[in-house]
Amino acid sequence: TYGTVTTLAESPSQPGVVWVGTDDGNVQLSMDAGATFTDVTANVPGPAEDYQVSRVEPSAFDPGTCYLTLDNHRFEDWNPYVFVTHDFGQSWQSIANNLPRGNVNVITEDPRNPDLLYLGTEFGLFISLDRGQEWKRFQNGLATVRVDDIQVHPRDNDLVVGTHGRS
Repeated sequence: TYGTVTTLAESPSQPGVVWVGTDDGNVQLSMDAGATFTDVTANVPGPAEDYQVSRVEPSAFDPGTCYLTLDNHRFEDWNPYVFVTHDFGQSWQSIANNLPRGNVNVITEDPRNPDLLYLGTEFGLFISLDRGQEWKRFQNGLATVRVDDIQVHPRDNDLVVGTHGRS
C-alpha cells in the first residue's frame, strides 16, 4: 500500500549518481542519472522493510559515500536508525551509536568538513565531529523540538534548522 518516494538526492561529487528512499523502506541507487536503478535495501543491516526512509544524503566528498536515516515510529519502534555506506550501497554500517531513543528525520553532511554531521530527530538536533562515531546534543539555545530539515547555507556557511514546534 506504500511506494511513495520520500527522499531523493544526487551526489554533489559525481553527477548522475542518484539515491532514492521510499516510505516502505526501499533504498535504490542509480549510477546513470536515473535511467536504471539498483535496489540496495537488502544490504542495510536490520529489518529495513516497512521502515520509512526519512533521508538519503550523498557525500560531497566521496561519490561512494551516502548517509541514510530510517524512521519506524509507525510501528512503535522509537530506535534511531542512521547508516553510512562507502561503497555505493554494497554494505552499510550503523552510526547511531550513542543517540538516545527517538526517530530520526534528517542527516546532513557539512559541505566544508566531511567529519561534521548534523542530525535532526524527534527530540532535537545532534552533531558529530567524527563522522557519526559519537553524537552530542546541540544545545546553543535550541529547545528540545522536532527537527525536520537541516541546511548549511552555501555562501554564508550558516546552519539553517527547520523545526516543527513553537520554539
